[in-house]
Amino acid sequence: MSTSTAIADSQPSALARARDFVELCKPRIATLVLFVVIASGFVATFGQADPLQLLNVSIGAVLVAASASASNHWLEQHRDARMRRTQQRPLVAGRISQWEALTFITVTLIAGIAYLIFTVGITSTIAGALTWILYVLIYTPLKIVSPTNTAVGAVAGAMPVIIGWGATGADLDWRCWALFLTLFLWQFPHFMAIAWIYREQYGRAGMKMLTVVDPSGVRAGIQSILAAIAVIPVSVLPLLSTPTPWAVAGVAVVAILGLIQLALAMWFAWRRDEISARTLMRGTLIYLPLVLLVVVVFPLL
Repeated sequence: MSTSTAIADSQPSALARARDFVELCKPRIATLVLFVVIASGFVATFGQADPLQLLNVSIGAVLVAASASASNHWLEQHRDARMRRTQQRPLVAGRISQWEALTFITVTLIAGIAYLIFTVGITSTIAGALTWILYVLIYTPLKIVSPTNTAVGAVAGAMPVIIGWGATGADLDWRCWALFLTLFLWQFPHFMAIAWIYREQYGRAGMKMLTVVDPSGVRAGIQSILAAIAVIPVSVLPLLSTPTPWAVAGVAVVAILGLIQLALAMWFAWRRDEISARTLMRGTLIYLPLVLLVVVVFPLL
């Protein structure tokens, strides 16, 4: 076999391995973390964020998020094997070994924390470490104990706001906490929809999601509605600090987006079927990026 043929034969394997490690990082979650961190930095500085500062905090946050996601894969691999949606994950399928996963988890965590503390300071570093602790050591084990896991996971999911905000050196003022609460509340309709869609698989895996504990879906529907109501006034607060005409217009846009999300949550609570759940899930995935975009861009116009 020629050298060129050997190299060609090894490339698919190398690419496949790279894809497996990317999957271990849960790239969709990492992308959301990145988006939230950058948006928070812009809001904190009224659109005057230092690009290098944002780059540094983004690198550190993504490394910590990668470690947390990989830890979740490692801790839940036996439960993942019982669910159709997760049976082909790299650890479950044996494409990544236990020691490879643990090494990846350790290296990315240490690298992420070290990078944050040396480039953007203590606030973002503490927030990053707390995110990892909440997600890995509390939320993940709690999933087989109590449906309150969603609330704990929602706190961890909102922490990137603090990571991004803290990197700018700005005070953690009421705008910061309003953005934090927006992320926190948004996760309830989003995850209740997911929990309904996969309730049977979660049940087989022994996970105490609310839709498993209450298979009627009534409580999941109520939580979705209450969170969708609460997020509307909270999400407009960051725009009130810059009373320009465009910021006022942004309040209207964010409120309308919130009302649309609320309507989807009410439809899900009423129907409690896969169509309404998937529609709500997709709606929440559109809602959050648009709200963050409006909160960042409209005050600058």
